[in-house]
Amino acid sequence: MQPYELDLWFTPECQQHYMTLLSGRIGLTRRRAECFVRLWAYLSLKQQQAVTQLPPLPISRLQPLAEPVACSHREAAQLFYTGKDQGSDRAAGMMLDKLVALGLIDKQFDGNRVSICIRAVPELAESPQLSPFPSVQPDAFNPRTDAIPIASLLTHTYGWLVKDAAIAQPKIIKTLRAWAQQYPTGMRVLRRCDNLQPVGMSILFPVASESEANFFRPPAKSFYLTSKAKSDPFQIASLGDVNCTTVFERFWIVDSEYLRRDYLCQFLEDAQATLTQMKQDFPNLCDLYIVVVHPIHLSSLATTLGFQKTGQEASLSAYWMYQSIDRFLALDMKQVLGDLQLEAAR
Repeated sequence: MQPYELDLWFTPECQQHYMTLLSGRIGLTRRRAECFVRLWAYLSLKQQQAVTQLPPLPISRLQPLAEPVACSHREAAQLFYTGKDQGSDRAAGMMLDKLVALGLIDKQFDGNRVSICIRAVPELAESPQLSPFPSVQPDAFNPRTDAIPIASLLTHTYGWLVKDAAIAQPKIIKTLRAWAQQYPTGMRVLRRCDNLQPVGMSILFPVASESEANFFRPPAKSFYLTSKAKSDPFQIASLGDVNCTTVFERFWIVDSEYLRRDYLCQFLEDAQATLTQMKQDFPNLCDLYIVVVHPIHLSSLATTLGFQKTGQEASLSAYWMYQSIDRFLALDMKQVLGDLQLEAAR
């Protein structure tokens, strides 16, 4: 079977069904969902053909892969752009990288060929009774139990920024616990209700006025947790400091399997409540900064929340974004996320 023959073995109607099931995942545009579904079906059929032979009839369900399956960028290009303006091998490779960043696939390269495996996708679980979406709720960061899981999530998600995880993780754990001693109010996690494991974290960091100049320098200067820097360029403000006007979201991260509108709405509403509480500790807070790092960070979500780009670093796909705290607090998160057009970006 050739990639361009996929529709004969997995009908467009079946592809559309799976794309619809994926429509609630933040960051997954319609085009990316289409490529993911076609890739999964092709790899499944290719694996079956290698073991036995192709089925006599078209398949209607996508099954987990038994092991990674080889797939060249040329195959991916034929698969993704059949019936469309032909895309290049490079464009197909970039699409595969986007699917990796979204947590949908893992890509391995042994020096000769690329192999791909499909990660578990809760939206496509065949039996909701066997594999339901777990309940989650925002909660305070617990430095005793949450530091290690969050450090692991951070290094996995931003692996391309972390040069040596064996060095980075102890630093992250130590820093998180130190921040929790200094100002725990701004440290929040998204926690599963069944096993109490954190699946996301937000750190709203009140910045001392003498550190505000960093927001007008290259964003990489703020990469303290994932860098080899020995000192933090941002100093935390002392409780009650009337000169503190700025909050820096040190990082906002959610495990890719939990990027659902309802979960994100809970987490963002909790961020609003946290900022409201912080304004009582720092009465003159008015500015909120984040740093966006592609392809991991959900820049489309940040834009929808009203953040504006303020500068970009030439050597990295990284840039500062700014939003007024008052305007952020005024957002109706349910409406904002409901209006988020996942199909807008391609």
